[in-house]
Amino acid sequence: MYLALPAANYQPSDYLPIVIQFGLALAFVAFAMIVSHLLGPKRTSQVKNESFECGIESVGNARTPISVKYFLTAIVFVLFDVEVIFMYPWAVNFRALGRAGFIEMLVFMALLLAGFFYIIKKGILRWNEEPSRQTFAAAPMLENRPAQVAKAA
Repeated sequence: MYLALPAANYQPSDYLPIVIQFGLALAFVAFAMIVSHLLGPKRTSQVKNESFECGIESVGNARTPISVKYFLTAIVFVLFDVEVIFMYPWAVNFRALGRAGFIEMLVFMALLLAGFFYIIKKGILRWNEEPSRQTFAAAPMLENRPAQVAKAA
């Protein structure tokens, strides 16, 4: 059984504010590009005409190794960015959720802060110094010596 929803009588004039805002946004972008082209410096050189990407010069082999720290930083960013997605619905329904919703969000934020402090303690965000061996390994590496293997067992 379908619930009957009241028929919405939208007129084309109801969409006029959205069309005006979209038009103003396009006009602002076009205006900014034209003004920067007219008033900007016109000096060119061989260095300025070369492609430039992320501070890495485009010479040499493209298969140079990249530090793992870049990937770790990206993963940490994604993890903490997803947290914001969970916070938007909570913020919208803040009054309706009451005290229980507030306590649940406090627990959620406490868990996120615990994870953040764990990341700081492990040294993942340190760029100037080498992380300790224990940062990425749960146990020290054992060589294939019989005495060490017997001692570890």
